[in-house]
Order: sequence, then structure tokens, then C-alpha cells
Amino acid sequence: MNDPISVGRLFPGKIPPATGQRSNPTVQGGQKGASFQNILNDQLVKFSNHAVKRLEQRGIQLKPDQLKKIGSAIDSAAAKGSKDSLILMKDMALIVNVNNRTVVTAMDGSSMQNNVFTQIDSAVVIQ
Repeated sequence: MNDPISVGRLFPGKIPPATGQRSNPTVQGGQKGASFQNILNDQLVKFSNHAVKRLEQRGIQLKPDQLKKIGSAIDSAAAKGSKDSLILMKDMALIVNVNNRTVVTAMDGSSMQNNVFTQIDSAVVIQ
């Protein structure tokens, strides 16, 4: 009885798959295997800490309809393959990381004047 026990001796051959495994559920909308968090992240506009500070400093308040327009602008930029985009909206400019759907910084009209926007590969103008 001093023989060492090895896995091969306990389970000769292939180990059968466990029973009762859950398959990837189908999410409403027909996407198979997509988690709720992934869907939520794909549809939201996020703000970096820097962008939140700039919005507060410059007194910029975004309304839900403006957030929806920004989300649509991000979708348009993503469809064209953009990575970092400038979104111009009335009297406001936002630099957005398209892949993460994150607003990196924000400017009001007076802050935009005589400014150079760098490290962007696209611009989206929305009403």
C-alpha cells in the first residue's frame, strides 16, 4: 500500500466533462455569450477623472440628450476605425478614446480658442 497515487491511475483515459454545466445564455437582442456588463460598457459614455475635473472647472453640465449625441458620435467614429477623436458640439469640445468610450478631456468655447488639438485621428461635429 505504499504505491503513490497518480491521476492517470485514478482516472484512466479521458475525464468526462462535468454534468450540469451552464451554456452561455442568449442575451436579449440575440447576442450569445455577451454579459450584461459588456453590453452596458459598450453603450455608455465614461469620463476620466481628468475630464470630470475639467467639466467642473469650466462649469460644463451635460444633459441626457447631449450624452446620447456624444454616444452616437463615438459610434460613428468607431465605425470609421477611429481611436482618439475630437468631438465638437456647439460651444464644447471633447477628446474621446473611442475604444474605451471614455471622454479624456473637455473644453468650453473660450478654452477652445487658439488651441491646438493633438494626438487625435478624427473629428466628429455634432449639433
